[in-house]
Amino acid sequence: MPIATPEVYAEMLDRAKAGKFAYPAINVTSTQTLHAALRGFAEAESDGIVQISTGGAEFLGGQYNKDMVTGAVALAEFAHIVAAKYDITVALHTDHCPKDKLDTYVRPLIDVSAERVAKGLNPLFQSHMWDGSAETLADNLSIGQELLAKAAAAKIILEVEITPTGGEEDGVTHEINDELYTTVDDALRTAEALGLGEKGRYLLAASFGNVHGVYKPGNVVLRPELLKDLQEGVGAKYGKTSPFDFVFHGGSGSTAEEIATALENGVVKMNLDTDTQYAFTRPVADHMFRNYDGVLKVDGEVGNKKVYDPRTWGKSAEAGMAKRVTEACANLRSTGTKLK
Repeated sequence: MPIATPEVYAEMLDRAKAGKFAYPAINVTSTQTLHAALRGFAEAESDGIVQISTGGAEFLGGQYNKDMVTGAVALAEFAHIVAAKYDITVALHTDHCPKDKLDTYVRPLIDVSAERVAKGLNPLFQSHMWDGSAETLADNLSIGQELLAKAAAAKIILEVEITPTGGEEDGVTHEINDELYTTVDDALRTAEALGLGEKGRYLLAASFGNVHGVYKPGNVVLRPELLKDLQEGVGAKYGKTSPFDFVFHGGSGSTAEEIATALENGVVKMNLDTDTQYAFTRPVADHMFRNYDGVLKVDGEVGNKKVYDPRTWGKSAEAGMAKRVTEACANLRSTGTKLK
């Protein structure tokens, strides 16, 4: 069962929350980066989440027509085949989808899974993200209600982002300011609109100063202790302990202490993209610099096929990214926690 069933995915998330660890959610843009993510999870003996953003799906769809649904479906189908060779369980997820791309990304993908479920199969993806952080909270939650109902019917978990994450991610941009902190009132309104599981399970990307992109330590002020306030504020009203399954966005450069605090307060999924992009590209750059006169036909020479063969530098790229994934598993305490 390398690709999680709906039931197994729910079990994965429950185990993470109870054990106070989280799954690295690795953004992939190719079959090669998919293998790197799977390899990293396998080497860490950790289950995990592989995700595709709108930009990643567009890239996967090919530059001739850049169709996001085609790209996402194709990689998901590929993953269902190749993941069988890895001794871990993974869930497939789609990352940030803003309002203007719902009709060309998340809604069609939910329909694909709904058709599969109607035939007695499992959904193609195990979860999808609705990023309504650019909308008013009222509009965000209204759309969230519609998507949650459709996702639940297709045995899919929905991820919602209710308040902004700073920086830029696939064209969605937010300023870095005091609005990057979710309030207890925001969380209460979310629970009132989406329920706490009875209307369908969802993951909550709350903001505690998170920023997408690359920043040196000290440039971003994270307050992961805020998540405890949200859990307690909503839990007190509804009589539930730790009612939310939180997602950590914009985690590149976070300290070990910040990550640990987030895990203690209900984070079960942490997105990684920036760091794994660099880990993939860095060995390629090293190879090109070291083999400049082999990868290029300099001064009329013929170059060296063995060093410009994409398989040569591609293997190093996969290894570099896989190593970063294993580090993420260690940081998030998921190492050695695989289901089987």
